[in-house]
Amino acid sequence: MKVIFLKDVKGKGKKGEVKNVADGYAHNFLLKKGLAVEATNANIGQLEGQKKKEKQLAQEELEEAKKLQATLEELTVEMKAKSGEGGRLFGSITSKQIADELKKEHKIKVDKRKIEMNDAIRSLGFTNVPVKLHTDVTATLKVNVTEE
Repeated sequence: MKVIFLKDVKGKGKKGEVKNVADGYAHNFLLKKGLAVEATNANIGQLEGQKKKEKQLAQEELEEAKKLQATLEELTVEMKAKSGEGGRLFGSITSKQIADELKKEHKIKVDKRKIEMNDAIRSLGFTNVPVKLHTDVTATLKVNVTEE
């Protein structure tokens, strides 16, 4: 019996796949538990429409990320911090502080986990910080740390 999987089933198939399985397995397990539906023409058509919609949404997400990338790469985030001799900061500038400053000053909301910093900023001056906006889009944000 041909079925369309609605959820991932370990060892059998992934969500959205159309596969041939044993009749008893399909009737007594997959269909009964709502893990799959029978692969009729109507259900296959519905699956195709759903895949098309998901593809369009993914494309729109990518376009949005590219627009945000262009905006972020033109910005410079100004941060103030107390520092000692040689431009070393007392404390550091973290990704959370950068995200908060972006939201407050430029009205751009970026999740702090998307700001990829190996280590916090610990010195005065300009620093380029990568921001992962999408799997394919990474922006470089300039952060300028000045003395308070």
